[in-house]
Amino acid sequence: MTASSADTSSAFERARTGLWVSLQKHLGLIYQAERAFNKAVAFADSFPFSPASVEGEQLAEYQQQRNALRDLFTDETAQLDTLTKAIRTKGYSEDEKKQLYLLLLGYLDIAASVFERLSVQVPARLPKDEELEATQARFERVRNFARLNVKGISGLLGG
Repeated sequence: MTASSADTSSAFERARTGLWVSLQKHLGLIYQAERAFNKAVAFADSFPFSPASVEGEQLAEYQQQRNALRDLFTDETAQLDTLTKAIRTKGYSEDEKKQLYLLLLGYLDIAASVFERLSVQVPARLPKDEELEATQARFERVRNFARLNVKGISGLLGG
């Protein structure tokens, strides 16, 4: 192994370890927001729920926790978009990039299961939220891009 390839390998190992640690921290934030949201929707037996059947204080807590989860979703999606672009432009081998995208894809799948609650655990009448819709579309683009890079074009074409 040449010094150059050892340096590249070492840089990749640092990047992979750094990504792993970062994703674990971000999962901690997501799980924390999910726990708070769980408490805020504990009053509802089914969804969508009727706001008229909920006490004002509970409804305010729900809205506060929903906004916090929504803001986290927006922030995480922006960071993930930047991260996928950074991985794409690094000088790692295709297999190394695939490893990074695989880590990222695992995180994206877990995060999606939490963030989908913003669309499922809602009141009967919820005003249109264009920013949330844009974030959902951006999140799916990032997720699909990561999936494409893990599977490769031939994997998607069944080859």
